[in-house]
Order: sequence, then C-alpha cells, then structure tokens
Amino acid sequence: MTVVETRPGLRAAAAPAPEPLAASARRALAVLRILLGSVFLWAFVDKAFGFGFATPPERAWIAGGSPTTGYLGNLEGTLAPVFGALAGQAWVDVSFMLGMLAVGAALVLGIALRAAAVGGTLIMGLMWLSALPLANNPLVDEHLIYAAALWVLAAARAGRTWGLARTWESLAHRRLRLLG
Repeated sequence: MTVVETRPGLRAAAAPAPEPLAASARRALAVLRILLGSVFLWAFVDKAFGFGFATPPERAWIAGGSPTTGYLGNLEGTLAPVFGALAGQAWVDVSFMLGMLAVGAALVLGIALRAAAVGGTLIMGLMWLSALPLANNPLVDEHLIYAAALWVLAAARAGRTWGLARTWESLAHRRLRLLG
C-alpha cells in the first residue's frame, strides 16, 4: 500500500492495486465479449437483410419492413399496450437498429465497452420490461444476464485482450489532450 499526500501535511493511504486477472480469465472474457457482440450484430444483420432465420426476406429492413413490428406488435405481457404502440415507428426502428449495431461492433472490436454496457443495458432492460411477466422465472431472463455480462466485460476491461481497446484508449487520450 502506498501513501499519497492529498494536501500539504495531509496524508492518506491509497487503496491497494487490484490483482491482475490471470491470462486464462482474460481470454475467457475476450471469448464472452466476442460471442455476446456476435449476438447483437446478428440481430442487426438478420433484421436489416432478412436472411430467413428470425426475419424473413420480405420483412427485412432494406425491403421496407420494420425491425420492431414483429416483436413489439406481438407482445402479450403487462406492458404490451405501451410497447405495442411503439412498434413500427421510424424513430424506434432506427434507434433499435443503430443500438444493436453500435453495441455489437463495440463488443466485437473491444472498444468503448463502458458505452456499450450503457447502451446494451438500455436495450436489454427495455426488452426485459416488454416481456413482463416472464414465462420461466419471475425476475431473471436472458436480457438481464446479457446486461450483467456487459458490465462485467466493461469492468474487467475485456477489450484489451484480442481487441482494440489499447489503441482506442491511446486515441482517446490524444483527443482529450487536444481539447484541454
């Protein structure tokens, strides 16, 4: 533990440095990051181009379909009227698709993981709310698990392993120096 002088004559003990993650843990988190990013990116790509998995080609975004109508228009839960009213609105479609693309790309590339955690938690939180009451568990479903995983990845700085986080951080520091 080190001692830090906060003001002349006033000394405080600094918190000990955190234990570094083992290489195997860093690699496991990198795999989780890339896989979770693939989930977000796939949702974007399938809804945009309609590869016939969750979205048939005739309902693809590029074919004039709405990426939110299929899900939001068929809800049966407590908040179905609230979320159903949002189905097919252009601002909802664009926000959803840009969010899925941004979160997925950030995770796969390993950059801006805190921003991805915020955006991904917003998306997953709204999807969790739209599904209430849950079918298999009264509180927890995959949306909450994904949101928690996003925060674990951000806290562990998982973009530094097999990602571009180090480069991203150095670019961010350069930009901040130019502004200040």
